[in-house]
Amino acid sequence: MRSILCLVLLCCAVWAQPPATAAKQQVLWQKLESSIGAIDQNLDGVLGLVVTDLTTNQTYARHADDLFPTASSIKIAVLAELYHQAQSGKLKLTDLYTVQTADLVPDSDIMNGLTPGVTQLTLRDLATMMVAVSDNAATNVLIDRVGMDNVNATLDSLGLTHTRLRRKMMDLKAASEGRENVATPREMAALLTLLYRGKLLNPAMTDDFFKMLSTNKSSPLRRDLPEGLKIADKHGELEGVRNDSGLVFLENRPYVISVMTTYLRHERDGEEAITKISLETYRMFDRLARASEYGRVISPANTTK
Repeated sequence: MRSILCLVLLCCAVWAQPPATAAKQQVLWQKLESSIGAIDQNLDGVLGLVVTDLTTNQTYARHADDLFPTASSIKIAVLAELYHQAQSGKLKLTDLYTVQTADLVPDSDIMNGLTPGVTQLTLRDLATMMVAVSDNAATNVLIDRVGMDNVNATLDSLGLTHTRLRRKMMDLKAASEGRENVATPREMAALLTLLYRGKLLNPAMTDDFFKMLSTNKSSPLRRDLPEGLKIADKHGELEGVRNDSGLVFLENRPYVISVMTTYLRHERDGEEAITKISLETYRMFDRLARASEYGRVISPANTTK
């Protein structure tokens, strides 16, 4: 009887141990954590982040549940609600909007160059401007169209109760009164993950959403990554704040990354921290994507035996 019990315990112990492959890959995660820790240590500000492996669901988090100002990263939630309402038939992405003088606000490079009362744009056009050049006037028009309360209700339905759209872009009065757009790194990463998993949009809408969010742009998350790599992200900038959240469509190993910084002494340092973290994260996932279960990478040009 004792021998049987020992055999059962031995089997349980064996099955409880992670496979050799997982154990080796865990070392890479530990080294990524160490690298990110060093970047954070050298940053004169506060940093939070989440990295999620969409293949295994493994996540690395750092100050992931702290609230940060989102800056323009909240536009991901606005875009999601736009597509959600297009899917439900409340609107069409081809619906037309005529530019109005009252809608124009600073940091709207494209909208401010259009002719009020004459120029017409589709909602898709406005979304492209919001994503590609972070046009604030285009964003505010979309917020009016989909409704701020509807954006937050959809976030609630996904379980993202800390991510809040509380004001339009460039509404300094609202911001001074404490009505800031906020989120946690965990919820920004979760929003992208849920969208990727098809929890809000159907497959066709999901594909179109990420195509839109992948519109080429200059962002700290993308800066040092290979050209041609599909990255669906939206960065944000405010005084003392730099953020970027995105989904990197790395072949065989897609992942989500959200890095948020605040209380920055120098905003440029926040951007550089995001860029460094993004590159370190990419390098790990690139190895995981191309390696065998033993860790050997066989590239087309590799002739080493």
